Amino acid sequence: MKRTLMTILVISVATFFLGCSEPLTTREKGAGIGTLTGAGLGAIIGSATGNAGAGAGIGAAVGLIGGALIGDQMQARQKQEQAVQQQLSAQQAQIEQQNRELQQLKQQQQR
Repeated sequence: MKRTLMTILVISVATFFLGCSEPLTTREKGAGIGTLTGAGLGAIIGSATGNAGAGAGIGAAVGLIGGALIGDQMQARQKQEQAVQQQLSAQQAQIEQQNRELQQLKQQQQR
């Protein structure tokens, strides 16, 4: 039973990570890490009570939800940081443009 469960888990994880044609998002990475961590911890706790398979399944489900939520929050923060960086870049370009215009005006006055 344990060998079958482990084989299914390994195949599922391999398919999840290798089957994607695009890079994984932060949310997906969090879900994957949470699932694996939860399954491992659940199996350890479950084996102490004599039911490692159920513990792994419950741990994987809880880890999936927790990992996805954490990954989602991290992804939202990354998008927010990207938006701020784009805004800063646009403002920097505007400042540079205004400095060039100011230099042109100074040169025109000196003539």
